[in-house]
Amino acid sequence: MTATAATDLPLWPASTLDHGPFALLDEEQRHRLAGPVTRVRLPTGAPAWLVTRHADVRQVLRHPGFSADLERPGFPLLRPLPPQSESDRQGGFIRMDGEEHFRLRRMLTAEFMIKNVRRIEPLIQQTVDAALADLAAAGPPADLVETFALPVPSIVICHLLGVPYADHDFFQVRSRTLLDRTTSMELVRAHAQELRDYLRELVVARHRDAGGDDLISRLVRDRVATGQLTVDELVGMALLLLVAGHETTANMIGLSTLLLLREPGRFAALRESPHRAAELVEELLRYLSVVRTGLPRLALVDAEIGGQVIRAGEGVIAVLSLANRDPEVFDDPEEFDPYRQAHQHLAFGFGVHQCIGQPLARAELRIALVGLADRFPTLRAAVVPQQVSTRDTSVVFGLNSLQVTW
Repeated sequence: MTATAATDLPLWPASTLDHGPFALLDEEQRHRLAGPVTRVRLPTGAPAWLVTRHADVRQVLRHPGFSADLERPGFPLLRPLPPQSESDRQGGFIRMDGEEHFRLRRMLTAEFMIKNVRRIEPLIQQTVDAALADLAAAGPPADLVETFALPVPSIVICHLLGVPYADHDFFQVRSRTLLDRTTSMELVRAHAQELRDYLRELVVARHRDAGGDDLISRLVRDRVATGQLTVDELVGMALLLLVAGHETTANMIGLSTLLLLREPGRFAALRESPHRAAELVEELLRYLSVVRTGLPRLALVDAEIGGQVIRAGEGVIAVLSLANRDPEVFDDPEEFDPYRQAHQHLAFGFGVHQCIGQPLARAELRIALVGLADRFPTLRAAVVPQQVSTRDTSVVFGLNSLQVTW
């Protein structure tokens, strides 16, 4: 796979991955890219293997011979990244392999277990209720993203981490900078450093007074003070949780609302049968799949994926969104079916790097949508889907805004 040969390959990701909020690819793109493992050209000009079938994506993500470490030579980057110092790399366990990854991840596993998330559901409900009151006061019409979808997961993750929500403008602006594929390397590095400096100040303050019950305080007491975790590692972990903890769920709430409002009766059914909300959430996660640019991996050994031999040193992009619309797994995958049993979806990834916060994300999405349906029985979009501004250049797809009325 030479650089010269790569110039003749189809480009991934395309300049616009999404054709409207819900169609992942047009027919021509699907014909070229969905299906068997195929070679593509990344925006950096490098070649890579594109993996889109459900079984193939699962195989890549659980295979120990595929690395998530973007510092390895030949790693398939979707955009150039600024050079990182050793301290910058600490704590970001989603980009680590093997024991280093496991050591950091297991420090957080208990925090996000289903039983612990259930314990904080009253907090989530309280946060949703307050945001619904703010939405009512703001409209109609009102921007559902700004007033409801973004504040709910932001407030919850701030509470869990011990980050002051009063600083939300600061970290939300910088989070979006880091996730936007068009951001310059200089700005990515500057905003990442500003976030690390901000979180480092919080960690240092917890060193002075670690009596709180938030996650950062507990990790300072139980891990940093005992030498199991360095300050740099804790800062990196907090940065990962802060960014991922609000961006993905906020975008899912906005997109889910727009999707449910396409057909009269969907919110009514949610209001009348809230016990079905958990099942509905799984189909929303499958159908919307907000991480649409794919998960990059580097082959460390030769491996056969979907009948194609991938050599050590070659890059792979595993596309969750297309795997979630694999007709071999889901009947009529292009159709949204609120009664579908969609539990095989890969919206949270698969294998050792599967999203650690998925129980929290599920709970937030379920409680937010049930609350929205109950509080605003006549809720409707104030714009048609084609007029909705989408975040096409972000690693996490979503809506910039959504005007709603009632």
